[in-house]
Amino acid sequence: MSFTSVHHRAWLSEQDCDLDAFRALVEQETDPADYPHASAVERNVPVYDTGLLEGDRVVQAELSRALADGPGIVVFRGAFPDPEVVDRATAVFEALIAEQRASGATAGDHFAEPGANDRVWNALEKAALYDAETFADYYANEVLALVATAWLGPGYQVTSQLNVVNPGGAAQTSHRDYHLGFLSNEVAAAYPAHVHRLSPVLTLQGAVAHCDMPVESGPTMYLPHSQKYAPGYLAWRLPRFRAYFEANQVQLPLAKGDAVFFNPALFHAAGTNRSADIRRMANLLQVSSAFGRAMETVDREAVANAVYPALLKRRAEGADRAWLERVIAASAEGYPFPTNLDSDPPVDGLAPPSQADLLRRALREEWTPKALRAELRAGTERRES
Repeated sequence: MSFTSVHHRAWLSEQDCDLDAFRALVEQETDPADYPHASAVERNVPVYDTGLLEGDRVVQAELSRALADGPGIVVFRGAFPDPEVVDRATAVFEALIAEQRASGATAGDHFAEPGANDRVWNALEKAALYDAETFADYYANEVLALVATAWLGPGYQVTSQLNVVNPGGAAQTSHRDYHLGFLSNEVAAAYPAHVHRLSPVLTLQGAVAHCDMPVESGPTMYLPHSQKYAPGYLAWRLPRFRAYFEANQVQLPLAKGDAVFFNPALFHAAGTNRSADIRRMANLLQVSSAFGRAMETVDREAVANAVYPALLKRRAEGADRAWLERVIAASAEGYPFPTNLDSDPPVDGLAPPSQADLLRRALREEWTPKALRAELRAGTERRES
């Protein structure tokens, strides 16, 4: 199956996942001439010296091209040039970790064992409430704004999840990220191919190094150019693709204050920390497009509660599953994010259940309206910041 024919399919499936086509795509070399503002290309990744950059459209066009049609990843040396600001933010993060440990809470993880790392969900809000001045000095960063605007345009929204991988911490499994990356293959395949192409341009992934990260500490593993593989959201779970990733991934050492930004469709995974004493701390940034939201505010909880008795009645009268699904789709929130991952963790999968999932379960198990109302309310409360 050729890359071109797959790229123009209306729907994708696991049968479209051809390892030879994938290899032909990811084994190309990144041409330094395509990235004249980069100081070097290391292991197929353009590396930029922050001090040489200016925030103009020429630079942003180069960054956008690298993320979309190039290797899908860029590294900025000295992205956070003031070590005092980084250290202050690190101190805030350490305090948040200490508070979390003292509370007895264990944060889940999307692609690693819960409790294996020190993970702080919604570190952005928690840091702002803990120390607003440090927050302001940290997020005033010019490189973050430069890349986010290049990829998403204005009006973007920043979220942050702190991740500390302790010595001995095992690697994550290779994956793609939010949005389609958090769906099962069955669900992801239900979205047409153009949504697979659209999803990556709605999010920018990033990570800021809060300590020096030599390769033995396990900095993130990447597979440059893999974001361009059309059926990649269906391929990353397949054993042959995971084996190829493990054999061919690249890691770049980072110094404190360096930052990496990448297309969320890039195959990637946190590495194993083989060091004896490095607590590898990274502030993981997920920056979202302004356009990833609906026009109107709808109380989906109220709508789901109002419609449920009618759904129960029609189901008892013989309405088929497709009929019920159409009503559920118009009534309940079908996507579980955004949520509060401290209280609503991805325990049984990559994502917690959505309102629509609860509504389906209620119908299947014939809950009373009162029982559904209680579960929907509990779910809403779990999602609150």
